[in-house]
Amino acid sequence: MKFTVLYGTESGNSELIAEDLGAKLRETELDVEVHDLQDVDPADLTPERFYLVVCSTHGDGDLPNTAIPFAEAFDAALPDLTGLHYAMFGLGDTFYEATYSQGSEHIDRRFTAQGAVRVGEYGRHDASSWDLGSDLALEWLPGVLEVASEPAAA
Repeated sequence: MKFTVLYGTESGNSELIAEDLGAKLRETELDVEVHDLQDVDPADLTPERFYLVVCSTHGDGDLPNTAIPFAEAFDAALPDLTGLHYAMFGLGDTFYEATYSQGSEHIDRRFTAQGAVRVGEYGRHDASSWDLGSDLALEWLPGVLEVASEPAAA
């Protein structure tokens, strides 16, 4: 399976988590890429790869700065994502209950609206907890990989 880990970040936390997920995947997989969403053309998303998206939340439940150009390009192109499978890991702070982890949900809604299928549990990190985002993401990853390897998701 070919993997691409995409991240949208404001302060670098999502990037660190994405890099840790990429490093973990590279222990067993040969084709693993990690990219900042601002460097990705939505038209290049392909069902040939499995995507893990790590995205933080900024401001009042908004996308982080590096995800904004991707979202704008996505909305302009509305790519057909039929056959594309992905997993989502969102970052936020439950102190801001109404907007917790909304940054990732902006991307999630776009992907599903265009035909992509999210697999596995929706991973989340709460900045108000004592948990480290990478620790939670690395615990979340095996469950996602198990579901992703099932024939219906492949």
